[in-house]
Amino acid sequence: MSLSRLHAVGDLDQAVLSGGESCGAYAALLLEQRSRRLVALQLDVLADRDPEPLHQLRVCCRQIRSTVEQFQPALELPEAVSAQRLARIGSDLGLARDLDVMRDRLQQRWLPLLPEREQAPLRKLLKQLKRERKLAFTSTTDTLKGRRYLKLLARLQAWLREPVLTPMGAEPIAAWCPELQQVVLAGLFTLPGWWVERPHELDGALALHQLRRRIKRARYGLANLSPLAPELYQPWLLQLKQMQAALGELQDLRVLMLTLERLLEEQPDAALPSLCSLILEARDQAWTAWLAASAELRTAAGRQGLLKLQLNR
Repeated sequence: MSLSRLHAVGDLDQAVLSGGESCGAYAALLLEQRSRRLVALQLDVLADRDPEPLHQLRVCCRQIRSTVEQFQPALELPEAVSAQRLARIGSDLGLARDLDVMRDRLQQRWLPLLPEREQAPLRKLLKQLKRERKLAFTSTTDTLKGRRYLKLLARLQAWLREPVLTPMGAEPIAAWCPELQQVVLAGLFTLPGWWVERPHELDGALALHQLRRRIKRARYGLANLSPLAPELYQPWLLQLKQMQAALGELQDLRVLMLTLERLLEEQPDAALPSLCSLILEARDQAWTAWLAASAELRTAAGRQGLLKLQLNR
């Protein structure tokens, strides 16, 4: 199927695909939809009235990066449009988002639960986080108005007007689904994070953080293929999302504790004992959620079930 025919179909998630679509045209439509979304979000991000557009823009950057990595052998993209450049942009946008999450958790979720004697020092800390977030957003603005980001977006949009495909890109996508799955699943199950028993020690936390990033990559890659067979992919996507969320919670809580140690004049458990108790409780809940969500994929049968997904055509 040509790219123009895919345009006529509309939203890829609503398209009825036969498995004969061109691999490259399919990827080009994914990139086009996400680049449009990226442009649509930019004004709201720069207006900074709500933290959600920044979150969605970062997700969109990750989706584009995932598509570029997964379908790279099918596409002849400009040098400016690379997974490495997209990763740098996503990293530049990350600090403001991380501070948004941290401030929201402290102010909306936990501040009302604390005794009065802990609320005053926490409000002081929140003011410092607000100042840090203001500085971080200056970096976000510089990134979105900067030459590197604008060049990448312009080159991608120019390429999308006349996509250039490799010989692989001209072949039916259904013929390449096993390989495209392998791109995002390769090496996932050999990472040390699967065997962590002490998640709150440094080595364990770093291993889990690495694993979370690889689970995220697998999830985005399988989501790229999901419209071909939603009934096949959706259960796995839900499971991977739950696992990613649990590990993300562990990482956020670890960063929060490190931030408290950095900004408070005394140890967090001395300055804010009730808050630290809430953090430890949330940490235990996140670890329990991870063990439950990952149980199937920590077995040989579970791993093989994901690795041997077959698109029946």
